[in-house]
Amino acid sequence: MAHRDPPGIIAPHIPADAYRRAEATGHPVVIVVHTTDHDGHPLRHYLFPIVIAGAGVVGVFGLVAAFVALLDFAVHTAIAIGSVAGPVSVGGITLKLTRPKD
Repeated sequence: MAHRDPPGIIAPHIPADAYRRAEATGHPVVIVVHTTDHDGHPLRHYLFPIVIAGAGVVGVFGLVAAFVALLDFAVHTAIAIGSVAGPVSVGGITLKLTRPKD
């Protein structure tokens, strides 16, 4: 686990020999801080919305495909029933579903 210092602390420790040498000679102690900050956003900042949108697109595509398959099944069922049953009557109304076979 990385050591984290509170904000404002640049160097938590200066070696004793460097401090004493700087104190004796009057030279300043130079502290070099290497930063790893990046200006841009990390990849996951862009990846999560793209993955969520992709999952939504795949879900909608699957829903449309299931609806089209259901309609296809319903049409085939209606054609099969119409070709076998001939005229169908419901409540005194007779419907001729197919043309007669001559």
